[in-house]
Amino acid sequence: MLPSPSSPSSYDSLSSNFTPALYSSGNAFTSFTPMGKVTGAPICRGFSRKIKDRSTLKVTCLRAQERVIEEEASPMTETRQSFKVSSGEISHLGVSQIEKGINFALFSQNATSVKLCLSLPSSDVNDDDGMIELVLDPSVNKTGDTWHICVEDLPLGNVLYGYRVDGPGEWNQGHRFDSSIVLLDPYAKLVKGRSFFGDSSQKFAQFYGTYDFESSPFNWGDDYEFPNIPEKDLVIYEMNVRAFTADESSGMDPSIRGSYLGVIEKIPHLLDLGINAVELLPVFEFDELELQRRPNPRDHMINTWGYSTVNFFAPMSRYASGEGDPIKASKEFKEMVKALHSAGIEVILDVVYNHTNEADDKYPYTTSFRGIDNKIYYMLDPNNQLLNFSGCGNTLNCNHPVVMDLILDSLRHWVTEYHVDGFRFDLASVLCRETDGSPLSAPPLIRAIAKDSVLSRCKIIAEPWDCGGLYLVGKFPNWDRWAEWNGMYRDDVRRFIKGDSGMKGSFATRVSGSSDLYEVNQRKPYHSINFIIAHDGFTLRDLVTYNFKHNEANGEGGNDGCNDNHSWNCGFEGETGDSHIKSLRARQMKNFHLALMISQGTPMMLMGDEYGHTRYGNNNSYGHDTALNNFQWKELDAKKQSHFRFFSEVIKFRHSHHVLKHENFLSKGEITWHEDNWDNPESKFLAFTLHDGVSGRDIYLAFNSHDYFVKALIPLPPHGKQWFRVADTNLESPDDFVKEGVAGVAETYNVAPFSSILLESK
Repeated sequence: MLPSPSSPSSYDSLSSNFTPALYSSGNAFTSFTPMGKVTGAPICRGFSRKIKDRSTLKVTCLRAQERVIEEEASPMTETRQSFKVSSGEISHLGVSQIEKGINFALFSQNATSVKLCLSLPSSDVNDDDGMIELVLDPSVNKTGDTWHICVEDLPLGNVLYGYRVDGPGEWNQGHRFDSSIVLLDPYAKLVKGRSFFGDSSQKFAQFYGTYDFESSPFNWGDDYEFPNIPEKDLVIYEMNVRAFTADESSGMDPSIRGSYLGVIEKIPHLLDLGINAVELLPVFEFDELELQRRPNPRDHMINTWGYSTVNFFAPMSRYASGEGDPIKASKEFKEMVKALHSAGIEVILDVVYNHTNEADDKYPYTTSFRGIDNKIYYMLDPNNQLLNFSGCGNTLNCNHPVVMDLILDSLRHWVTEYHVDGFRFDLASVLCRETDGSPLSAPPLIRAIAKDSVLSRCKIIAEPWDCGGLYLVGKFPNWDRWAEWNGMYRDDVRRFIKGDSGMKGSFATRVSGSSDLYEVNQRKPYHSINFIIAHDGFTLRDLVTYNFKHNEANGEGGNDGCNDNHSWNCGFEGETGDSHIKSLRARQMKNFHLALMISQGTPMMLMGDEYGHTRYGNNNSYGHDTALNNFQWKELDAKKQSHFRFFSEVIKFRHSHHVLKHENFLSKGEITWHEDNWDNPESKFLAFTLHDGVSGRDIYLAFNSHDYFVKALIPLPPHGKQWFRVADTNLESPDDFVKEGVAGVAETYNVAPFSSILLESK
């Protein structure tokens, strides 16, 4: 805890002389009148209001311990605003309501001056020039490295605020102060930006903090409960809030397309599919028009993925229905979480604590952290230039104590205020770096997240790599809590299913839980987040349609995006009318999905793969607010009885069979490998049985990645049982999956080329 503010007695020697000032602004005169001395906390020593010509009028009231700042318009307007200021408190960073009024607190270790900038509801401010500015006196309004002030008669809502911060100007010392910019409070719980998503006419819109202390608390309901789904039972659906319903084919009113409320409308689809957790691409306030600030090859694009955080506490305001509004966004986000929870679906947030939107030193975009204390918030090299382990120009200084507290406070806020169930940490290896960028074996932030009592009920998932080469799959510091996106699962399963040589052993290891990576200490199979497809990279349909990325639409000459996709176009690059190729592609998509859903661990699939969404070979589609990313609901309708049906039935089969989701790693008696050809790199057939020691409902699986039929010898079923064919990806719908099973399985089964089967003993 920092020490309390200095006592009033320390100001007794200051002069009490004061001359009221008056200035003209248009037709109105504004006077600043100090009140007589009263007891109380010390106050800030200066006040200024910006005039249109950017000159300022500063009025200093020395020795006053409390004062009233009064704005009086001309007699014609008969409007009057007045409020008192006092030194404020440091107990909570950001804005808080205290007994005396509205408290503002900002951390900056290296700043030499701070001004609080306010726009009142009646101000109708369109730029920074019309904001009221309060100068914070470091001898009164600063405790330790925290600047603070309490404004007493402010409205309880609809006030916009920010800060002007100044300090040392030496870039070679790591500072990036610029007092001409009004900066966003890092702890702002609500953020006001542009009104409509992707509105290029507002590309230079300012981001301001705001607050709401007048609305009633959100009503979660008397019978509200968290789903509290065990990790081993999760089936995760990675999705983008906007892209899920933005397309006209969603059938929604335009005012709710692409919004939190739009997600609520489509919950029946999620239930029909069978998933029980959504992993939302970033929903923190971000600037979707960051690519359009200056002429560049990507200035035609809109950042729809959201991996460019402006603020870590505020929900994306333009995901609200209708016109973007921070208070409405907060309420509707809670409504979305409540509705998903009511449907038994957990909410996991994809969070980006590795970098911010503020870019690099070549093309800086100062909106908050950079201008408040660059040297604290970002990693710097020995020459005090920004380090870039994120690939986005800057790297958040995550293990600095101040930044670590910011991240923990943010996470707790989303859990307590918004009731989210977990987090997936983008480029989480950045969070494992020291302040100088060197890797840490026991990162303080990673440990703090794992041990935090508020976060104890949450799923915590790492993307265990970064753009600096720190690849930690299977080695991520975990304290037996952290799960990981298993990139090795993705690569090995892709390679086996498409028929690469020498992959059978690796495929067997991956579908049985990746014990080579996770059977350490108290880690479990479910700490492996198994995925074949994610938001970045090919969609499932494109994985079987393209050998090469086709990213020309991104404006970088095809140089962006990953080149190593382990994809196979099944004989033709791109869309084709060839029925044989189309049939093979459909079969391969089913093979991938079946492999994912029968694997030990936690499966994750991508939005749109349930109907075969295509991005036409673009494997880095972050900048397209179009059908390239948007869910196509008419396509879903067309595939409802075929592709979608298979995907849904396989997910539901997983839910109802505990042998597919073991709590612990498989023992010798729980799995039998029907294999004596492990060392042959040209063997591309794998069969095994998962034994149900409780009910005797064993499951036999075979995957054939050869381009010819394989006659598989089917093992004897448990005593008193017989085998039923549940799935055969070579068959057409509805025969490709029959949940009750088809009897009559013989001693051998002809497994077709590039196909897989699932048998169940009953």
